[in-house]
Amino acid sequence: MNYDVIIIGAGPGGIFSAYEFAKKSELKVAVFEAGNPLSKRKCPIDGDKIKTCINCKTCSIMNGFGGAGAFSDGKYNITNDFGGTLWEHIGKQKAIELMQYVDKINLAYGGEGTALYSTAGSDFKKKCMQNQLKLLDASVRHLGTDINYVVLENLYKDLKDRVDFYFNCPADSIEKTEDGYKVITDKGEYTCKECIVSVGRSGSKWMEKTCKALGLTTHSNRVDIGVRVELPARIFEHITDELYEGKIVYRTHKFEDPVRTFCMNPHGIVVNENTNGIITVNGHSFEGDDKKTDNTNFALLVSKHFTEPFNNSNEYGESIARLSNMLGGGVIVQRFGDLERGRRSTKRRIEDSTVRPTLNATPGDLSLVLPKRILDGIIEMIYALDKIAPGTANDDTLLYGVEVKFYNMEVEIDENLESQMPGLYIIGDGSGVTHSLSHASASGVYVAQKIINEV
Repeated sequence: MNYDVIIIGAGPGGIFSAYEFAKKSELKVAVFEAGNPLSKRKCPIDGDKIKTCINCKTCSIMNGFGGAGAFSDGKYNITNDFGGTLWEHIGKQKAIELMQYVDKINLAYGGEGTALYSTAGSDFKKKCMQNQLKLLDASVRHLGTDINYVVLENLYKDLKDRVDFYFNCPADSIEKTEDGYKVITDKGEYTCKECIVSVGRSGSKWMEKTCKALGLTTHSNRVDIGVRVELPARIFEHITDELYEGKIVYRTHKFEDPVRTFCMNPHGIVVNENTNGIITVNGHSFEGDDKKTDNTNFALLVSKHFTEPFNNSNEYGESIARLSNMLGGGVIVQRFGDLERGRRSTKRRIEDSTVRPTLNATPGDLSLVLPKRILDGIIEMIYALDKIAPGTANDDTLLYGVEVKFYNMEVEIDENLESQMPGLYIIGDGSGVTHSLSHASASGVYVAQKIINEV
């Protein structure tokens, strides 16, 4: 079966590419996705019969229509300061314009009425500077996990009759043909004139294999390693009420390593995440008041770049996550006071804590998992945050570990997001260039518009 365009991956990059083709062209388009349709994406963990990850063949949290962001808290950060380096390829103004365009689509498909926050003119920025912290600039559209699902549901309803979707049909490989590409799956072989690869973070292993097979040049990327912090929502409400999410960066005194807050979830929950069979931690929050909790959670991440001879940053992160899984059977939780006193947390100490955990994790000792340099940086950051949000360094603050943000190796692409092979485009987080919903979505729009304009 022949197509004009095949898109591999139905995450934000793939969805917004498909949207542009469906709305603005007569091109025949197919999307191949390793996971399920949105309606069939369900993690079996119910907290009752199944309490921990059972390593499903395809993780419904990470794969399926909507990608790994489908059950995220639906934050679209409109900024070039973080979330990727898309602007280095297409220009700063164009990147912002595309992110704003994506925002309008999200509002039209069910996100209307959701809040848009901004750090512009915030007094909090000055307070951060006074305490050796840097608040990054951004406009933040918060859909919430619930509204984000509605938006994706509406997008799929609109696209399913205009684009051919193949679910539970991962691409095994891509081959160059005389006039395009062949995508090989266990359900058959499909050809196209142009191919868009948008496999996300969960497709990092496949992306590495594919780049080697096709001879594409890649560059080592970083890995972010840390913990997810959970504390009473009131401690951070002066930040989250105004900004919703404060992207705050700190440089440690001891090692001068950058430590940053990431994925702040006011009144949210802490959740498991499965990446290539490794259980890590993440966070969600909801727009609806009925699903809100008394806690706020956010990640504290230390970025590590490696130089020769080691060039596999993801392997380093995976080894640390595996150690956590080995010791805790999954995610470990520890009170900050216990960590500072050099003792493991116990079930009794967690139960006696004033902070009620929102994730069923194993009480333990994160100092047996995280390297000293990373752990020292996290502790320093907690005390720095305590100056702008007193109570952050309380004994009962909970730390879940480990949280790892794996970045795909960066594939060499040009100003059109086209690889060294003409007609083969690499977009979204699978490219190593974008690291967020907004940047990934914008990259999908950009490539689709380029292809449409050339027809």
